[in-house]
Amino acid sequence: MHRTVTAIVGTVIAGSAIVGMAGCGPSSTGGLGTAPQGASASPAATRTAQPTSTSPAATSPASPVPTTAPPASGRTIALQAWLIRGGRLFETHRTVPATTSVGRASVNAVLAGPNAAETSAGLASAIPAGTSLLGLTIARGVATVDLSSQFATSASAPTVSLRLAQVVYTLTQFGTVRRLVFHVAGAAVTTIGGRSVTGPQTRAAYAGDLPAIVVASPVIGGRITSPVTVSGTADVFEAVVSIRILNSAGKEIARTFTNATCGTGCRGDYSVAVPYSVTSVQRGTVEVYESSAKDGSPVHVQRIPVLLEP
Repeated sequence: MHRTVTAIVGTVIAGSAIVGMAGCGPSSTGGLGTAPQGASASPAATRTAQPTSTSPAATSPASPVPTTAPPASGRTIALQAWLIRGGRLFETHRTVPATTSVGRASVNAVLAGPNAAETSAGLASAIPAGTSLLGLTIARGVATVDLSSQFATSASAPTVSLRLAQVVYTLTQFGTVRRLVFHVAGAAVTTIGGRSVTGPQTRAAYAGDLPAIVVASPVIGGRITSPVTVSGTADVFEAVVSIRILNSAGKEIARTFTNATCGTGCRGDYSVAVPYSVTSVQRGTVEVYESSAKDGSPVHVQRIPVLLEP
């Protein structure tokens, strides 16, 4: 899914070129590209932030990385963290203190797994508990990510695919990361959990792990105001994406639809502002779904529990 974000302070962009392992010289090490949106100490300012474009064009090697000062205290950035729900990938976001090591921060976020609200909503992780990030380097569009031995634990083929896809999708949110090479416990590997990982891994290799509808915004547990922007990607019949909002009583208070940029066999982006009205702050649900071509019933439903604000 490809969404462009505004770069945050130059210190984050410049300093994100080398994260994790040392040993790559400046002549061959690329940056992490445009940093995710952030630069606010207020949760309200970051809850609608969108992550970086995730389908970057080819890039040339970056120039040497200048020395930069650390970001100002209190600043934050929003990052994608890909988890799973219902046996498919699920995009969520994390707000973390501003850092020059945005790649490392994003991997650590996905290794930490779902928070309490996400767990209640059915999110989980296929990454084995105890997995830690040992190192990360970026060079000419390829991220080499070194994970602890727990990551290579054997599992069913679908579980291993999701495990790998979580890391691939999380790191390729950055503009200059197009492919991944996996290392385990400091060594190059050709298989992980019984699946071949020979050669750089790309998003395309794990496209089958995506659900028909991905919701990038709003996020589970987020506080939203009217109109709320509902966005993501979808591969649905005739590209029609339907949305409705339910209040705390389960009553429908808004319904609309929009068209993804591609559909019926291809994945496209969608985004629509949905107005609603409530008289008090309350729990609610944003539902994004496809209307069945057969009988119009909702299929491929994504339910996002949120807090509705007037």
